[in-house]
Amino acid sequence: MRLSDLQSKDVISIVEGKKIGNIIDVKIEEASGQIAALVVEPNRFFLNVFTSRQEFEIYWSEIEKIGEDVILVRMKV
Repeated sequence: MRLSDLQSKDVISIVEGKKIGNIIDVKIEEASGQIAALVVEPNRFFLNVFTSRQEFEIYWSEIEKIGEDVILVRMKV
């Protein structure tokens, strides 16, 4: 799977049941070369309610399922 494949998927919180944003980048562990986190640009609702940051990270351990069209995450807010 390529980064461009991940970027085309909607990121959905299974806790809230809402789209929380779009993937704009990934964070890679230098030692292992594995993906450590997805860098997400929040949609307007998520930005206003949960954070004032322009981007945030979803750690790999918070990803529940990567489907054909969506990525389901369980975020610790």
